[in-house]
Amino acid sequence: MIFEFMTIDTPLPPCMAFPRALTGFPVSSTAKIMYCRMLDAMLSNGQEDENGILFVCFPVTAIAAVLSRSSMTVKRSLNELENAGLIMRVRQGVGEPNRIYVLIPGKEDAALA
Repeated sequence: MIFEFMTIDTPLPPCMAFPRALTGFPVSSTAKIMYCRMLDAMLSNGQEDENGILFVCFPVTAIAAVLSRSSMTVKRSLNELENAGLIMRVRQGVGEPNRIYVLIPGKEDAALA
């Protein structure tokens, strides 16, 4: 493998945002990475609901494939994120993926990190 030292002019490879407040949340590493991936998807190609709020439709099987995790691990991590108040899932019709609203941690959460 060829390595390259960074200089001030070195362009960074594509990156995802990792909110600093996440470091203090009591969720698994998989849940944290999943949150970052959903945040990235929402910012790059999220949809607006009728109130102008961004959401993403990310089926469990698609998240599992992107993160190289099992569907059961993805479901467990989604529950962790929802219980921690980092996402909100809104059920759609039968056979439709949930709308996932990626919530931004509050200032008091950022102070804990």
